[in-house]
Amino acid sequence: GMVRSVDVARHMEVSKPSVCHAVATLRDGGFLMMDEDHFLHLTDVGREVAEQIYEKHRFFTDRLIEAGVDPVTAEKDACRMEHVISQESFERLRDA
Repeated sequence: GMVRSVDVARHMEVSKPSVCHAVATLRDGGFLMMDEDHFLHLTDVGREVAEQIYEKHRFFTDRLIEAGVDPVTAEKDACRMEHVISQESFERLRDA
């Protein structure tokens, strides 16, 4: 659906200034736009990057759960792993 910065802050339980800083960084990088009503929209590049990160997230969450990790812990750990692994390493693991 449609979200504003304040919605993101509430959902993620972080401060509005933190979200504003992140939004500005993403906007400056060409990943995000904000419309006149302050709704956030991913650009095509932003959507592509988000989809790549989400693919990693699902992969690691599923593998951790399969290995016997509690689903809540698996989600949290996958959130960390998806951002630090290189694309090459991820593809090797995924395609193994």
